[in-house]
Amino acid sequence: MEEKELRQQITETGRRLLQDGLVARTWGNVSARVDAEHFLITPSGLDYMQTKDEDLALYHPADKTWSGPHKPSSEKGIHAAAYALFPEVNFVIHTHQTYASAIGVFGFERLSLTKEEKERLGGIALAGYGLPGTGKLKKEVTAAFATGAHTVFMKHHGVVIAGASREEAYERALLLEEVCKRNCNVAEDIYSTLTGEQAKLRDDILLEIQQKYPNAAWVETDAAIRWSALHQPLVAQLDDMAQMIGRKIPWTVAHKVAVQTVFDSGRNATFVGELGAIVCGRDADDTEALKILVDKASVCALNTMLIPRKTTLGVFDSALMHLVYQQKYSKQKNG
Repeated sequence: MEEKELRQQITETGRRLLQDGLVARTWGNVSARVDAEHFLITPSGLDYMQTKDEDLALYHPADKTWSGPHKPSSEKGIHAAAYALFPEVNFVIHTHQTYASAIGVFGFERLSLTKEEKERLGGIALAGYGLPGTGKLKKEVTAAFATGAHTVFMKHHGVVIAGASREEAYERALLLEEVCKRNCNVAEDIYSTLTGEQAKLRDDILLEIQQKYPNAAWVETDAAIRWSALHQPLVAQLDDMAQMIGRKIPWTVAHKVAVQTVFDSGRNATFVGELGAIVCGRDADDTEALKILVDKASVCALNTMLIPRKTTLGVFDSALMHLVYQQKYSKQKNG
């Protein structure tokens, strides 16, 4: 395939990942093999909706050099591992999809799927945790790929999927989410509903909050409402939450003063009473990303709440990722 067409496939895939909710913000990355020595990959920290074909980096893994107007994704090493181990692989997608991320935190060992599903996914494996962009993460993912699996869960992080083509890789991402949703403890068709009085209270609180924080919005998903009903904060199990929100999403009572106090303290998300969660980003795009992250964090927390062993990220790792995000990646999304 010509390089021009590969560039188009990658940028189109990035936009589709956002639209399908398989990534948020600038997380995740996409690449395609160009020849035996090079692959194209999405830039580090650039908004998928603004990424143009010419923005992609042409990476040479043998000598770790690249060409293009932007640095390649910090996760280029895991893509390089897939191309090195699998000659038939021509397209790699790294996602942060909700239910697969939850299963990667806890549940991989008990994942139930059919023989046909496993074959369609190209085999599955779990990679141990490493901080994003580090040699440890690359080592863990490489070891998982070395088992022959083309779909790899990255603990506390997301999923990386290798395919012979864009179509195969993307179909695997969609199938994986279907399988993982079926296996999650919170995926039943049981939805939390609010009374008329609760719905009015939620509207009143938001109207008041938006006078000072116009980008504020409710996270109205079933998982967020169910977690808020537990009256407790949520500690990060995924590093994308740690990066953009911090280690903990607090819980507060359902009152406009209490919610505003949380936002005044510099936080951008809080669970409120039994009504769900309110988030507030720097702009509308930030707010939408926060809504995705809070819902995903709620799914993960509900799925693991009965697990006796620790499933949360460490304090140091969470703090480091949040600091790096604030100082670096949050400023990159607009190029």
